[in-house]
Amino acid sequence: MIEIVDRGSARTYREQMAQISTRQKLEILADAAKYDASCASSGTAKRDSRGGKGIGSTEGMGICHAYAPDGRCISLLKILLTNSCIFDCHYCINRRSSDVRRARFTAQEVVDLTLSFYRRNYIEGLFLSSGIIRSSDYTMEQLVEVARSLREDHDFRGYIHLKTIPDADPELLTLAGLYADRLSINVELPTETGLKRLAPEKDGGRIEGAMGQLKDEIEDKRDAKRKYRHAPKFAPAGQSTQMIVGADAADDRAIIARASNLYDRHKLRRVYYSAFSPIPSPSAVLPLKRPPLMREHRLYQSDWMIRFYGYDATEIAAATDEATGCLPLDIDPKLAWALNHRAAFPVDVNRAPREALLRVPGLGVKAVDRILMSRRHRRLRLDDVARLTTSIRKLRPFLIAADWRPVALTDRADLRTRLVPPAKQLDLFT
Repeated sequence: MIEIVDRGSARTYREQMAQISTRQKLEILADAAKYDASCASSGTAKRDSRGGKGIGSTEGMGICHAYAPDGRCISLLKILLTNSCIFDCHYCINRRSSDVRRARFTAQEVVDLTLSFYRRNYIEGLFLSSGIIRSSDYTMEQLVEVARSLREDHDFRGYIHLKTIPDADPELLTLAGLYADRLSINVELPTETGLKRLAPEKDGGRIEGAMGQLKDEIEDKRDAKRKYRHAPKFAPAGQSTQMIVGADAADDRAIIARASNLYDRHKLRRVYYSAFSPIPSPSAVLPLKRPPLMREHRLYQSDWMIRFYGYDATEIAAATDEATGCLPLDIDPKLAWALNHRAAFPVDVNRAPREALLRVPGLGVKAVDRILMSRRHRRLRLDDVARLTTSIRKLRPFLIAADWRPVALTDRADLRTRLVPPAKQLDLFT
């Protein structure tokens, strides 16, 4: 048993936990889970409880901060099993040396909370993570027990996302995948140097080894499912990871390259980015202020470009600032790339292939698909393109339509200035 002694008393950790009500635990452990961004999901297997069997269901669209096809916001009970931890990662508010109030749920308490919240229509699933207590194996056993009990004892058919522990026994990771819709292992920091400096007790090789094991298990079970109808599903929503941005010296080029590498090697569904946030009683090795939240947003946009627009990491790196290695904050990375590669423009909306249209700033995937469908019937004019997009202003220098040619506009030295809206002073009383 971990002996954590309270100030001025000889109470053990277990005795302290026994004196905290379930509501107090929920307040502490739900707040402690807010630093984990990777709680959205899509692509899981559809399940429901029609016919009076089981409890819960899953939707084809996202969970937590996303919307179902009918417009409903779907949410998760997002908590930690415990915010106590035997590790002392400098960036983590729940690190061993941090002066925060500790709490711990039992596996049964998490099960009861999930079912109780679901029956009240507060949630449609569970996102469960944890600090490491006793050992990685012990903690992973508790997480798996929660998922097992929900699935087997209560026939819960809602969404379950488990944060897995890379140091845990591989058999425990396999069990987790049989019960959870999605598994995730955080790489924590984009570079091995940053990980050694800020989380010396964690090993990048073990983290990637566990991610590789999950990838192999997912592919094996998927192949088995194709051959045998009753083969068990394994993490049908795949695996994801999260990186902290701004806690170390890694620039956006390094972060984008790492994310691209993880997508290629481990077939991840998502890489999440979390801007470093200063924590109480911070370590001396941490920066004194947080990075701009816009930096996190630009990284998500670059991630979208890799996943849906056909860019690779080297191309996005070409959009970064040469001095800082970071993406510009005043314009999106797609526009930054276009400004640096003007020879690829203008693009003819009536003739260009889909791949070229996807690179036009201001054209999204849906808009491109609409253009391709519409131009089968007639030649598109600039007004036609305007009706298919949200704004034509950004598009004009980069495309040719039946009645429009940008002439020298694309090559203007002040093009960036013309496309960036001027800064405005916010009015507090507007």
